[in-house]
Amino acid sequence: MIRIILLQGGGRYQREQRDDAPDLLDYDGVTYSLRAGPRTPQPTDHPWEAVAVYAPDELNEEEFQEMYETARHQVEELGLKY
Repeated sequence: MIRIILLQGGGRYQREQRDDAPDLLDYDGVTYSLRAGPRTPQPTDHPWEAVAVYAPDELNEEEFQEMYETARHQVEELGLKY
């Protein structure tokens, strides 16, 4: 399984579990593109599933990076070492 993180902006995000990580996902009428992963984090106090990060498709790379940095403080998976 792959843990999917959908960054929605403004500190909002969704988590899902999927068998795959397609290039594009539709969620609540918004198209999200795969921006990072799937990658498996290094084990901490327990092993982790692979993580894939998605953001709205219309964002450019700079906007995605800004959203990712903001979300790192809220989304545990984004702060892990890979």
